[in-house]
Amino acid sequence: MTSPIQNIFNDEESKLVAQHFAVIYSPQRKRARFPENCVQVMSSAAEAIAAADAEKNLYPGRVVGPSRSSEGVRLYYLVNWIENDTEA
Repeated sequence: MTSPIQNIFNDEESKLVAQHFAVIYSPQRKRARFPENCVQVMSSAAEAIAAADAEKNLYPGRVVGPSRSSEGVRLYYLVNWIENDTEA
């Protein structure tokens, strides 16, 4: 299922934000955006999958960002969770 966030940030020519693979700290996987300190950008989907640790609430995903919120916080927006190698 495609996230609405993916449609918003699907502009490949935009230099403001970029899409990344990442490991995301998320005790509950219900959020659509994460502060910068909860996101560790990885170079590939395989690297994000390898670094994931569900016992520590670290999950692999694809994110867009960072962008600055109105409060001045840098945020990453979730495109999708990576459940296995075929989704990368």
